[in-house]
Amino acid sequence: MIKLKSIESKGGYRLLLRFSDNTLGVYDFTPFIEAATEMTAPLSDPQFFSRHFIELGALAWPNGFDLSAESLHRRLQESGDLRNSAEAA
Repeated sequence: MIKLKSIESKGGYRLLLRFSDNTLGVYDFTPFIEAATEMTAPLSDPQFFSRHFIELGALAWPNGFDLSAESLHRRLQESGDLRNSAEAA
């Protein structure tokens, strides 16, 4: 089971996600913000967006919105943005 190990802001709505399988990638959350659903609308506030945290290996925000590490890992892999930590060093 892949889990998030750390999160680092990269400006705007982009986060560098490091996973338990020694991979990482920068994910742009703009599409979630633009969707403006009940759960994602608060993310449009930069101060709220910056309150992200890891809960049980998943990416989460205080309003209860969360994304599994597996889904984020898969999205990064499908977009070609997932890298091995050693490659990124």
